[in-house]
Amino acid sequence: MSKRDFLTLKDWSKEELKKLIDDAVRLKKERNEGVKHHHLEGQKLALIFEKSSTRTRVSFEVGFYELGGYPLFLSKNDIQLGRGETVADTARTLSRYVDGIMIRTFEHSKLEELARHASVPVINGLSDDFHPCQVMADVQTIYERFGTYDVKVAYLGDGNNMANSWLFGAAKFGIDFAVATPKGYECPAGVVEEARKEAEKNGSVIMTTNDPLEAVKDADVIYTDVWASMGQEDEATERVKAFSGFTVDKKLMEATGKKKTVFMHCLPAHLGEEVSEEVFESEQSIVFDEAENRLHAQKAIMVELMAQRSK
Repeated sequence: MSKRDFLTLKDWSKEELKKLIDDAVRLKKERNEGVKHHHLEGQKLALIFEKSSTRTRVSFEVGFYELGGYPLFLSKNDIQLGRGETVADTARTLSRYVDGIMIRTFEHSKLEELARHASVPVINGLSDDFHPCQVMADVQTIYERFGTYDVKVAYLGDGNNMANSWLFGAAKFGIDFAVATPKGYECPAGVVEEARKEAEKNGSVIMTTNDPLEAVKDADVIYTDVWASMGQEDEATERVKAFSGFTVDKKLMEATGKKKTVFMHCLPAHLGEEVSEEVFESEQSIVFDEAENRLHAQKAIMVELMAQRSK
């Protein structure tokens, strides 16, 4: 049986991604109404964590359980991958036991190698380059809030895996996107170029700048992430200096020129660095709606990838 993976948003069409959002909204409604949806009954999902996480682990475990399946948590200390077994051998072995693999790791190339050698679907739970599941939850949250994809999102901060994923997410969904980064922390030029070409096809605009005020003009959403991600802790002091002026505070929220602008963050947040406590705790903040939607968006992805295997 052929299989498909969920490694980046660029690998999926606009129509496929919009269907996943529709499915996520439906699964959320069913859950809230107490309707059971055991679309993956009897299936097993391996959850490999080389990086720790609160939201990724709990949302995948709970989500797969609610779909009728059995999730297996595997830290780097639980499997031979952390002790020298090759990625290829890990992929081929796990494929004999489980129906899908989710991995949260460092190098994106490791994720691609795992997917290449696995005979079951592989889901990117985060790599150093991309975090597509988070952006799917973000887009679901925006769609529920505004009732349309015709919005502008301003991303302030590091040109990291979140910014890269948002570039492809905005381009696919036809969302106008402005990313403001300090000099020296820009998104990879190749990712920006590829996203711009896709955005043109879907009627949206991708803008890059080093000026937060320019990015937030007319924005419906201001989005940010931590300045030093996992594995970059030794750069924290240097980054605090470099990112000065990028804190999302009340002044930046008002600089959009719109009264209904919302604030989003993938969490965990460092209050006083990338966002002020005043904005984080305000009524404009919808960060916990995003966190909840990780559950629903990922359930839609797992059903799409794995449902055929249960028939």
